[in-house]
Amino acid sequence: MTLKKKPTMLTVRETAKTGILPEHALRLLLKAGKLPAIYVGKKAYINYEKLCEQLSQLDGSERPEGDDVYGYPNGM
Repeated sequence: MTLKKKPTMLTVRETAKTGILPEHALRLLLKAGKLPAIYVGKKAYINYEKLCEQLSQLDGSERPEGDDVYGYPNGM
């Protein structure tokens, strides 16, 4: 029998307190559907390990499609 480790699920505010990303950026990414999260009612819980994994795979050359993370059209 193998026991799987339970994922660390954090709210947006708890994730922001880790210092990984600001709360506003997390909310924008959540709204865009780009975070590993589940919803319980209206509350979103972010899988912290998967988020760290996603961020570690970024090399900085990727640009967001459409509006950037601050809501401005790309190129501004």
